[in-house]
Amino acid sequence: MNKIILMSIFALFTAVSCYAQNSDEKAIKQTIIGFSKAGDVNDADKLATYLDDSYRIVMNRLFGSTEVTIMPKDVYLEKIKTKEYGGDSRKVDIESITLNGTSASAKVSFIGTKMTFVSILTLIKDGDNQWKIVSDVPIVK
Repeated sequence: MNKIILMSIFALFTAVSCYAQNSDEKAIKQTIIGFSKAGDVNDADKLATYLDDSYRIVMNRLFGSTEVTIMPKDVYLEKIKTKEYGGDSRKVDIESITLNGTSASAKVSFIGTKMTFVSILTLIKDGDNQWKIVSDVPIVK
Protein backbone atom coordinates (compact mmCIF):
# COMPACT_ATOMS: atom_id res chain seq x y z
CA MET A 1 0.00 0.00 0.00
CA ASN A 2 2.83 2.41 0.87
CA LYS A 3 4.45 1.70 -2.49
CA ILE A 4 1.25 2.64 -4.30
CA ILE A 5 0.96 5.92 -2.39
CA LEU A 6 4.63 6.72 -2.97
CA MET A 7 4.35 5.94 -6.69
CA SER A 8 1.19 8.06 -6.95
CA ILE A 9 2.91 11.03 -5.31
CA PHE A 10 5.90 10.63 -7.64
CA ALA A 11 3.66 10.46 -10.71
CA LEU A 12 1.75 13.57 -9.60
CA PHE A 13 5.00 15.48 -8.98
CA THR A 14 6.30 14.48 -12.41
CA ALA A 15 3.07 15.56 -14.12
CA VAL A 16 3.07 18.95 -12.36
CA SER A 17 6.74 19.53 -13.27
CA CYS A 18 6.07 18.71 -16.93
CA TYR A 19 3.09 21.07 -16.99
CA ALA A 20 5.14 23.91 -15.50
CA GLN A 21 7.92 23.35 -18.03
CA ASN A 22 5.46 23.27 -20.95
CA SER A 23 3.80 26.44 -19.62
CA ASP A 24 7.17 28.22 -19.40
CA GLU A 25 8.19 27.07 -22.88
CA LYS A 26 4.91 28.40 -24.28
CA ALA A 27 5.43 31.76 -22.55
CA ILE A 28 9.03 31.93 -23.81
CA LYS A 29 7.87 31.27 -27.38
CA GLN A 30 5.25 34.04 -27.05
CA THR A 31 7.93 36.44 -25.81
CA ILE A 32 10.25 35.63 -28.72
CA ILE A 33 7.49 35.94 -31.32
CA GLY A 34 6.23 39.21 -29.78
CA PHE A 35 9.79 40.57 -29.77
CA SER A 36 10.16 39.75 -33.46
CA LYS A 37 6.79 41.19 -34.50
CA ALA A 38 7.36 44.45 -32.61
CA GLY A 39 10.74 44.88 -34.31
CA ASP A 40 9.26 44.07 -37.70
CA VAL A 41 6.84 47.02 -37.43
CA ASN A 42 9.34 49.34 -35.66
CA ASP A 43 7.16 49.53 -32.53
CA ALA A 44 9.85 50.42 -29.98
CA ASP A 45 7.35 50.86 -27.13
CA LYS A 46 5.91 47.38 -27.62
CA LEU A 47 9.39 45.94 -28.17
CA ALA A 48 10.53 47.37 -24.82
CA THR A 49 7.91 45.25 -23.02
CA TYR A 50 9.74 42.08 -24.12
CA LEU A 51 13.17 43.29 -22.98
CA ASP A 52 14.66 43.28 -19.49
CA ASP A 53 16.14 46.61 -18.35
CA SER A 54 19.60 44.99 -18.57
CA TYR A 55 19.07 43.88 -22.19
CA ARG A 56 22.15 43.87 -24.41
CA ILE A 57 22.95 42.80 -27.95
CA VAL A 58 26.40 41.22 -28.12
CA MET A 59 27.63 41.53 -31.70
CA ASN A 60 30.73 39.42 -32.26
CA ARG A 61 32.39 40.52 -35.50
CA LEU A 62 29.14 41.39 -37.25
CA PHE A 63 28.90 43.38 -40.48
CA GLY A 64 32.62 43.16 -41.22
CA SER A 65 33.81 44.28 -37.80
CA THR A 66 36.76 42.50 -36.18
CA GLU A 67 35.61 43.34 -32.66
CA VAL A 68 32.87 42.58 -30.18
CA THR A 69 30.33 45.39 -29.84
CA ILE A 70 27.82 45.54 -27.01
CA MET A 71 24.68 47.59 -27.62
CA PRO A 72 22.49 48.49 -24.61
CA LYS A 73 18.71 48.48 -24.63
CA ASP A 74 18.25 52.26 -25.00
CA VAL A 75 20.50 52.46 -28.07
CA TYR A 76 18.79 49.44 -29.65
CA LEU A 77 15.31 50.89 -29.10
CA GLU A 78 16.40 54.22 -30.59
CA LYS A 79 17.63 52.40 -33.72
CA ILE A 80 14.21 50.69 -33.94
CA LYS A 81 12.40 54.06 -33.56
CA THR A 82 14.49 55.72 -36.26
CA LYS A 83 14.03 52.65 -38.50
CA GLU A 84 17.77 52.06 -38.77
CA TYR A 85 16.91 48.57 -37.47
CA GLY A 86 13.72 46.56 -37.92
CA GLY A 87 11.05 47.03 -40.53
CA ASP A 88 11.31 43.56 -42.05
CA SER A 89 8.81 40.73 -42.27
CA ARG A 90 10.48 37.79 -40.55
CA LYS A 91 9.63 34.17 -40.04
CA VAL A 92 10.61 32.97 -36.57
CA ASP A 93 12.05 29.46 -36.22
CA ILE A 94 12.66 28.52 -32.58
CA GLU A 95 15.17 25.70 -32.89
CA SER A 96 15.60 24.94 -29.18
CA ILE A 97 14.76 26.16 -25.69
CA THR A 98 16.73 25.21 -22.59
CA LEU A 99 15.09 25.97 -19.25
CA ASN A 100 17.10 26.47 -16.07
CA GLY A 101 14.69 27.51 -13.33
CA THR A 102 13.90 31.19 -13.84
CA SER A 103 16.43 31.49 -16.69
CA ALA A 104 16.36 30.09 -20.19
CA SER A 105 18.22 30.19 -23.47
CA ALA A 106 16.85 29.76 -26.96
CA LYS A 107 18.41 29.30 -30.37
CA VAL A 108 16.24 31.20 -32.83
CA SER A 109 16.42 31.91 -36.56
CA PHE A 110 14.85 35.19 -37.68
CA ILE A 111 14.39 34.69 -41.41
CA GLY A 112 13.66 37.98 -43.14
CA THR A 113 13.38 39.38 -46.62
CA LYS A 114 16.33 41.73 -45.97
CA MET A 115 18.50 39.54 -43.76
CA THR A 116 18.52 36.33 -41.73
CA PHE A 117 19.87 36.21 -38.19
CA VAL A 118 20.50 33.18 -36.00
CA SER A 119 20.51 34.28 -32.37
CA ILE A 120 21.18 32.80 -29.00
CA LEU A 121 18.73 34.57 -26.70
CA THR A 122 19.00 34.54 -22.93
CA LEU A 123 15.74 35.08 -21.07
CA ILE A 124 14.85 35.61 -17.43
CA LYS A 125 11.55 35.25 -15.60
CA ASP A 126 11.00 38.51 -13.73
CA GLY A 127 9.27 39.16 -10.40
CA ASP A 128 5.91 39.34 -12.21
CA ASN A 129 6.53 35.87 -13.73
CA GLN A 130 6.98 37.40 -17.19
CA TRP A 131 9.72 36.11 -19.48
CA LYS A 132 11.99 38.92 -20.71
CA ILE A 133 14.93 38.82 -23.09
CA VAL A 134 18.13 39.90 -21.35
CA SER A 135 20.65 39.25 -24.12
CA ASP A 136 20.80 38.57 -27.84
CA VAL A 137 23.94 37.15 -29.48
CA PRO A 138 23.21 37.13 -33.23
CA ILE A 139 25.10 36.01 -36.30
CA VAL A 140 24.14 36.92 -39.85
CA LYS A 141 23.53 34.05 -42.24
